[in-house]
Amino acid sequence: MVVGSVNVDRRIGVPTLPAPGETVLATTVEQLSGGKGANQAVASARLGRRTAIVGAVGDDEHGGWLRDRLTDEGVDTEHLLVVPGESGVALVFVDPAGENSIVVTPGANAGLTATAVGTAADVLRSAAAVLVQCEIPVAAVAEAVRLAGGLVVLNPAPAVSLPDDLWARVDVVVPNRGELALLTGLDPDADLVTMARALPCDRVVVTLGGDGALVVDGDHVEAVPAPVVEVVDTTGAGDCFCAALADALVGGASLVEGTRRAVEAAALSVQRVGAQPR
Repeated sequence: MVVGSVNVDRRIGVPTLPAPGETVLATTVEQLSGGKGANQAVASARLGRRTAIVGAVGDDEHGGWLRDRLTDEGVDTEHLLVVPGESGVALVFVDPAGENSIVVTPGANAGLTATAVGTAADVLRSAAAVLVQCEIPVAAVAEAVRLAGGLVVLNPAPAVSLPDDLWARVDVVVPNRGELALLTGLDPDADLVTMARALPCDRVVVTLGGDGALVVDGDHVEAVPAPVVEVVDTTGAGDCFCAALADALVGGASLVEGTRRAVEAAALSVQRVGAQPR
């Protein structure tokens, strides 16, 4: 079960990512399906897991299109809410090296309430794993975690302040370095293990892009390197990582082995354009 955002991604190719005050001319513009929740749900379904999503789209022209994309991927959309207004939109600027800058307008995602999440309570309680991110209201995140009956994987992206009692129910947290720094209040250049152990969760996997990931599982610390690949687009790589990690853990893998599989999956994803590449 994935609880999270569903967006229209407007992918804009640029020669360089714009600096403050700078205007750059786009080289390409494409409309793709995205959103952290949708990306993770699609990745999970492609890995062969029965996958459902709790999320929200607008009653605009994009809402039906986004639902159809998820359905086409085999994701159960019974609990994909339709709310008045526009669907979420992400402007994704991608440079020739595949690096990106993203600006998200939440749109319908902001309408995903705790009550709406509660309508999927039976599925959340019975799911082997619940994967949740933070592009939706904190109340919805907290309710999803509260109702989860299986493994809970939290991807705190973007990093926001979360209720203290939520952390007690999180089994694995998956931040990147920047999110880890924001969550802990520590310097981004601080030692990663120190920062990871400052989180109120014993099992932490820090994603490090081309450097792979760092697993901090209680007293055990292990770096998991990434394969060297030709990077086309890093959009959605973290979402692919999270889905593959949850899939591996549900299948019985250790946290380190699950992280290895997740790193490999993310390395495949960056070799294609978009967050849900084919």
